[in-house]
Formats: sequence, structure tokens, C-alpha cells
Amino acid sequence: MKIAFAILLSLHGLIHLMGFLKAFNLAEIPQLSQNFSKPQGLLWLAVALTFITIGILFLLKNNLWFWIGVAAIVVSQVLIIVNWQDAKFGTLANLIVLFVALLAMAGWNFEREFKKDISQSFESVNISEEIISEADIAQLPIAVQNYLKYVGAIGKPKIKTAKATFKGEMREKGKDWFAFTSEQYNFFEDPTRLFFMKANFKGLPTQGYHRYKDGKASMLIKLLSVFPVVNIAEPEIFKTETVTFFNDMCLFAPAALVDKRIDWQTLDNNSVKAVFHNGEVSVSAILKFDESGRLINFISEDRVDVNSNQNVPFSTPVTEYGTVNGYKLPVAADAVWHFPEGDFVYGKFYLQDVQYNLKISD
Repeated sequence: MKIAFAILLSLHGLIHLMGFLKAFNLAEIPQLSQNFSKPQGLLWLAVALTFITIGILFLLKNNLWFWIGVAAIVVSQVLIIVNWQDAKFGTLANLIVLFVALLAMAGWNFEREFKKDISQSFESVNISEEIISEADIAQLPIAVQNYLKYVGAIGKPKIKTAKATFKGEMREKGKDWFAFTSEQYNFFEDPTRLFFMKANFKGLPTQGYHRYKDGKASMLIKLLSVFPVVNIAEPEIFKTETVTFFNDMCLFAPAALVDKRIDWQTLDNNSVKAVFHNGEVSVSAILKFDESGRLINFISEDRVDVNSNQNVPFSTPVTEYGTVNGYKLPVAADAVWHFPEGDFVYGKFYLQDVQYNLKISD
């Protein structure tokens, strides 16, 4: 679809060249019965080049394309109205471009809220040069110590921030899978998780923003970046998002587990219970490890399924490990609801990249 739209932009631009060629008598254009002045011809040329430029910017994912696009549409439509008899069919192309440009603007505006929250969160970040030592992990359960050694956290800096990108698939019960990409920022001193997702749901672009910040949590999902299909900000979602925040720490930011807000209890050689405290809210999870020290599952009963509004056991079994920026991390995991009638895998997440201790957003 993206290539098709870029081609439409370019073809629409090339068609505008006809007005320029006609005005300067550079070619016979039988489709245009009216005569154009040379100033008009220069306008046709300018619009033609602008639409071709817009097509290039669109392919490069440069947001300038839709701002320039709206201006080009206005000029193009004026030229079409003045020469309505010959050029009226260009209106359809202008309407298509305008529709896509307005959707792109809406998406940009929605994502701007996410970026604003990121910038505000970085204002209070203080990155230190503290290194995680053997002494720092000595009081942790042996299974957790082995995990931190396995991932390579010892001898590396303590983590204050993390930026992670994912791709994957998600679905709701009874519905098909849809692909998504996501970008998120986590801040660990003042627990904050800002997660922005882009997806294609039944062929329609959809965006979602999960905000966990300042002791509040919300989830907003918009179809076409305009129409809210999920908008939740009830207090109970804060506990659910606290579980998700703690899950992030365990899976892609394990060095952050050296944290006094976590209470640990050893259950056996390969499993521990962890309780994470954020203010007045506490959540617990069972962490399971294999013999090599790798975390293989995270299980919690403190999350609420937003569709049924009920507490449902939740887990994220790890399906693959890989090396990312010097750490051996879980790079693939499922997200599973354990309903009474059976388990339901609702998400498959694949870690693309993670960066730690950024001082500003990039």
C-alpha cells in the first residue's frame, strides 16, 4: 500500500507537468483544450515537482510530507477549478492524498503526546557511573544471582533508563492475529513505562499508547489514529501496569533487579517469588529459571484482563535468547492469559533492540 500511494503521488505530480508543457508550447497536449499563461505553467510545474518530492519524503518516512502535501493540494485544486473542464478528474487524486495526509497528521499528533511524556521523564534522570558488583547481588536468591551473571550484568553500569523496540503479533479471543511494532521507554528510579504501538488491524492503521507514570496508568488505542476503540484510565489498571513494568525489568532490563523495592523469597533451586513495591501498590510474580541460569517464565496473578475486567493469571514464557548490546537477553517471549477454560496466547513479542542509560530521548 505504501508503494502504491507513493506511485500515486508521483503520477499525480507528472500529470501536472502537462500544464507546464502546454503553457510553454513544449509539447502538444490534446487532453488540454484551454490555453495556459506562462505564470500558470510555472505553477503547474511547481505543483508537479512538489508532489514528486512529497512521494520521496513519504517513502523516507519524513513527516514533512503531509504538511507540504496539504499546501500542494490547495494549489493543485485551485488550478483544477480554474481549468475544470480539462482537469476535473485530478480532484479525486487530491481527495485521496488529502485523506491520507490528514490521517498521518492525526497519527503524528497522537504520537506527540508519547514523545512529550518521554521528554518530561528525562528531565529528572540522573545517570551515575555505578557498576554492579558481586557484593550488590550477594543478598539476592541464588537463582537470581545466576541469572544476572548469565545475562552479563556484573561489571556493567546500574540501569536507570531503557529504550526497547519490539515487533510481534497480537490478537483478541476469537479474532485473527495482527502485526505490530512498538517503541517504549522505561525509567526505573521513578517507575515509568511509556509504550507506543503501531499496528495494522484488518488493514486499518491503528495506534496504541500505554502510559504508566506519576502513580497513574492509562491505555488509549485509536483506529486510524482518530477513533478511540479502547480508552481505559481506571485506578485498577495501575496495578496491572505495575505487573507489566516489573515484567519488563525481569526480561529486558534484568540489571534493574538490583532494587530495594523488590522482596525476594526462594521457592526451590530454580524458582523464586518476587514482590515489587511502587508506593502503596505491590505486585508479586513467580520467576522460573533453567539449570543454566536463564529466566524461562514470569507468572503473576495480579493482572486484570481488560476485556473481562477480571484477575486472570498471566505469564510470559521465554522462547528464545540472544545477545543484544553485550547482554544475553530473552529476545522472544509469548504473553499468555491462563483462563479457567484454557490458556490463551494473546501476544508474541520479539525484541529488536534495547539501549540502557540514555540521558535524552533519541
